[in-house]
Amino acid sequence: MTHPPQRVRVTRTRTGDTRPRRPSLHEEIGQQSPLGAAYLDSLVRAQLRLALTVVASLALVLGLLPALFALVPAVRGAQVAGLPLPWLVLGLLVYPAAVLSARQYTRAAERIEAQFADVVADR
Repeated sequence: MTHPPQRVRVTRTRTGDTRPRRPSLHEEIGQQSPLGAAYLDSLVRAQLRLALTVVASLALVLGLLPALFALVPAVRGAQVAGLPLPWLVLGLLVYPAAVLSARQYTRAAERIEAQFADVVADR
């Protein structure tokens, strides 16, 4: 008479691999480990570099307008449709330039964050 094999309850694997599991990058960032802090610092540096670039370029363009008006009297005294040219430039070109700069900044910041999220998701 043959007996059926005895049932065995498996509670864990028998591989003998007792190495601790390496935390994911998402957990590293959440736990504020040195590796997570390094990744987060790189994100902050990239966003700061972007912000400083946008502010510097906008400040340069806006800073050059008064210099242009001061150095070139013909531009300062010119009129278009009865309005002084400096007023038109300041009223019609500066605000769209600021809005476009803000729009480009937002897109670039979102791209940086998406790249960071991809890196975190992959590891």
